[in-house]
Amino acid sequence: MRVTVLGSGTSQGVPVIACECPVCHSLDYRDKRLRVSVHLQVNGKSFIIDSGPDFRQQVLRERIKKLDALLFTHEHKDHTAGMDDIRAFNFSQHQDMPVYAEERVIHQLQNEFSYIFSGINYPGIPRVQVHPITEEPFEIEGVLITPIRAMHYKLPVLGFRVGNFTYITDANFISEAEKEKIKGSEVIILNALRKEPHISHFSLSEAVTLLEELQPKQAYLTHISHLMGFHAEVEKELPDFIRLAYDGLTFNC
Repeated sequence: MRVTVLGSGTSQGVPVIACECPVCHSLDYRDKRLRVSVHLQVNGKSFIIDSGPDFRQQVLRERIKKLDALLFTHEHKDHTAGMDDIRAFNFSQHQDMPVYAEERVIHQLQNEFSYIFSGINYPGIPRVQVHPITEEPFEIEGVLITPIRAMHYKLPVLGFRVGNFTYITDANFISEAEKEKIKGSEVIILNALRKEPHISHFSLSEAVTLLEELQPKQAYLTHISHLMGFHAEVEKELPDFIRLAYDGLTFNC
């Protein structure tokens, strides 16, 4: 499986509009963070988890020519706002786009993108095939995907395990039972917003503690705020098996 980090930033991205902090003015490309998303290439299939406001830019940057399914972790706008741009794949692939999400998330998508679901087939609107999912494992064209339940303060969200890879973002609590689903993953991408505690996201120290418990061979931190600090400096503080993700990071697992 080949994994590409499309975006590693928080809901505002980095740099933040009108911010004068040193991180937002950094010249290090790793400190430029679009909204969080990841691309998976597995068994000849192409999946994207979350289509935030930067979806079009991310897909163009990585030259993604084929998309077999779009999965959603939850309904927040920084994870869903770019769904309209899947219509380019409708045109190029001549088929509706399979979309996988929990019922609650589907209802939110139907509200936000009402023109897609109105039943009025206006030329050019995105075409989707909606597939409700739960916490139970499911398959997309022969690829097994195991949802991981996490909490984003009081909002239930899903992470996903595919083979030896687990992706979790926008979480600050994972139960012991759900941790068992993650254990054995060779690579984990986990959110870490900043160094200070936050009401709905893991802090840096909380994410490191959890990853030390789960013990993957390699881990990357994502959904990173400008408040985290400079990429190069924060990485010096981390255990050897944990790195900060950055936009465009690609690896095999």
